[in-house]
Amino acid sequence: MFIPIDRRRLLAWLLGAPGVPGVPGVAAGAALGAGAVPPPLMLAREAPPDIDPAGWLVSEKYDGVRAHWDGAVLRFRSGLPVAAPGWFTQRLPAQPLDGELWCGRGRFEALLAVVRRRQPDDDAWRALRYMVFDLPAAPGPFERRARRVESIVPAQRFEALGVVAQQRLDDRAALARRYAEVLRAGGEGLVLHRADALWRPGRSDALLKLKPRHDADGVVLAHLPGRGRHALRLGSLRVRNDAGVEFLLGSGLSDVERAAPPRIGSIVTYTYRDLTAAGVPRFASFLRLREP
Repeated sequence: MFIPIDRRRLLAWLLGAPGVPGVPGVAAGAALGAGAVPPPLMLAREAPPDIDPAGWLVSEKYDGVRAHWDGAVLRFRSGLPVAAPGWFTQRLPAQPLDGELWCGRGRFEALLAVVRRRQPDDDAWRALRYMVFDLPAAPGPFERRARRVESIVPAQRFEALGVVAQQRLDDRAALARRYAEVLRAGGEGLVLHRADALWRPGRSDALLKLKPRHDADGVVLAHLPGRGRHALRLGSLRVRNDAGVEFLLGSGLSDVERAAPPRIGSIVTYTYRDLTAAGVPRFASFLRLREP
């Protein structure tokens, strides 16, 4: 194996992830997701740059960690439970919620360091907010569900529980102004949700994200050794995206990530410019390890 085990253990400790001593790769990846059942979630597609916002509700896209509250347990998108303090989850309503754990624009890495800990740090959690944008499996169109969020969240009187503000925009010019405003402030982009859309799990044409660059998730299938200055460590990841397309992902990885790469079976997020005729991402670049 070309990855030194001591450096793998160091990164696992820094990220608060469970390690499997002496067994990197597949075994460690299996340990991360063993027994986890992903919750049903609506997932966004990419918005066309010329989309007309009429008929949509628009909100800021928070650069946070997706979290599903089923009324009793807070879970990551993978289905693994979030190790949140009892005082945090005890203040959440019995109503299932969908939202993002967030600690401010441009602070994703700091957020990940908090939520990946197996033992929650009370002081660090007090800087987090759970920003709610939908009610999973609730009946009615999204506009009605969004109004219910605006009623349910304030009723909890819990400052760590927030509402993702939704607004209607009149035309493409108004959308462009709002988009530019969010980006100037350090935000990630916008989310557009059809006002009349019923809740349905899976990738949805009724839920779109508008960002300066495309991104997507992929499952790590294999570690390929590097050459030259990357000899004896990771050269690239073989990944498979949601469309079932497999490709190599080598750009964007730091020296630390090459020395201790994402485990086999883990989910990574990558950016890309566009797709080839065969659906392969062009100029794909590793962005980050997704939440557990």
